[in-house]
Amino acid sequence: MSVVAFAIWVTPSLAQTAISNIRVEGAQRIDSETILNYVDIKPGDPFDVDLLDKTLKTLFATGLFADVSLFQEGNDLIVSVAENPIVNEIRFEGNKAFKSDDLSTETRIKPRTVFTRARVEADVTRLKEIYRQTGRFSATVDPKIIKLDQNRVNLVFEITEGPQTVISRISFVGNGKFDDERLRKVISSKEDRWWKFLTGDNKYDPDRLAFDRELLRRFYLSHGYADFFVENAVSELSPDQRFFYITFTLNEGARYKVGNVHLASQMPEVDTSTLKPFIQLIPGEWYDADKVEDTVNSLTQELGNRQYAFIDIDPSVTRDKEAKVVNAVFTIKEGQKTFVENINIKGNLRTLDEVLRREMTLVEGDPFNATKLKKSEQGIRNLNFFEKVDVKSVPGSTPDKTNIDIEVSEKSTGSLSLGAGFSTSDGPLADFRIAERNFLGKGQQLDFNTTLSGKRSEFDVSFTEPYFLKRDLSAGVDLFHTTRDLTDESSYDLRRTGGGLRMGYPLSEKWRQILSYRYESNKIFNVSTSASNFIKQQEGTRVTSA
Repeated sequence: MSVVAFAIWVTPSLAQTAISNIRVEGAQRIDSETILNYVDIKPGDPFDVDLLDKTLKTLFATGLFADVSLFQEGNDLIVSVAENPIVNEIRFEGNKAFKSDDLSTETRIKPRTVFTRARVEADVTRLKEIYRQTGRFSATVDPKIIKLDQNRVNLVFEITEGPQTVISRISFVGNGKFDDERLRKVISSKEDRWWKFLTGDNKYDPDRLAFDRELLRRFYLSHGYADFFVENAVSELSPDQRFFYITFTLNEGARYKVGNVHLASQMPEVDTSTLKPFIQLIPGEWYDADKVEDTVNSLTQELGNRQYAFIDIDPSVTRDKEAKVVNAVFTIKEGQKTFVENINIKGNLRTLDEVLRREMTLVEGDPFNATKLKKSEQGIRNLNFFEKVDVKSVPGSTPDKTNIDIEVSEKSTGSLSLGAGFSTSDGPLADFRIAERNFLGKGQQLDFNTTLSGKRSEFDVSFTEPYFLKRDLSAGVDLFHTTRDLTDESSYDLRRTGGGLRMGYPLSEKWRQILSYRYESNKIFNVSTSASNFIKQQEGTRVTSA
């Protein structure tokens, strides 16, 4: 790799002599006049070291030169340059997890641009970061330069991807109320198991670790531990860089019950007595932080139904550590009168915008409401299609307008399992299952299962559309076909074929009703003459419609 060098050579006896002429040497592609435009000294100026140093730094800052020298030759100033080469071609070798086209979009240096060491080093850092985001912390990137004629180079990034660094162990310190196994179910990071190779939850991700801290906090707060906090979350990398060991240090604190709950209003026209049924915190019960948010949502929804569009519910929660109770005051205030101008979504390379927009309780033109925005963000998280979800409001084109920016990072939503074994009743068997929770990026769910053995074959297909007819109405279809050879055990063969239809709709925010219909055809055939009279009576086809 080239090393930038620069020098100033000035004869002491001529340091104050005026420059009569400035000449450029070593230029190949770059015109001499272009180089002189970067020179801060003009003919007639003295050979001043400070001016020469400033000129040298200006030329170097252009990024066009690998070597720059300024020196005197009589009364002339000579600007000697060695131009940085031009990148002819960029190649990636050893990359299997990412396509070369995908990696090339992440690098700053491009073909037909000037080669500089700083750009290459920045690209190496960026490529390593991309691999770390997929759990490959041992990945190395070694840039190789192949010199060509006409001061051109080919740049090759030699990549050693290495294995994915998975989470080997997740431990908790300071948890006296809930055991490690219970807390592992709360967080999104998971310990590595052989069946986790498609989910990605077993890969170490610093962003997911930060989210896990928040999940633990929410869990404890929902169980009354209002003083809880995560003291530390430490991730240790094994010497062979294949495993991470994660340890959460917790401070659980005391458990609190609900004390006094009040509803106040800064708007005289709002009668708080009619809103008390919407308060979900009940004095004497264990404190649940989720019910604070549920109360805010319920009050906001009810006041919206009463035509109060610009409402802000401010929950104030105070802890009485001696009495071990939490007191809450919900204050109704008039919010700022702003409207949603645009909803901008980015980062969803596969998932359609429509899938995210239908989780939004706010649309363009609606009065802006921070509570609804928070609820919308949680709805997008609950899809479980994304590693990261960031929803924020930013100023719009005018003071009374607000834009909502949604940035997501997608994760794997598919699973595949293969199995083989031997059954004493069915003989050798093979099992294949494939599932996709975000089919074609439309949020649809598709499942296919099949089991084949010497005496049994099963096929099951299931498809679910969560927003049928573009409404909050789930619809699904199930198909199945099973054949069983029961000749040895019961002197007959069985075939089951059928399917079903499902439809679900919300009764409330947390309850849904599901209606289903099932059609099934059962056929008993190949009945042996030695079979019992009961089995002979069952021979034939029977249809069940339920």
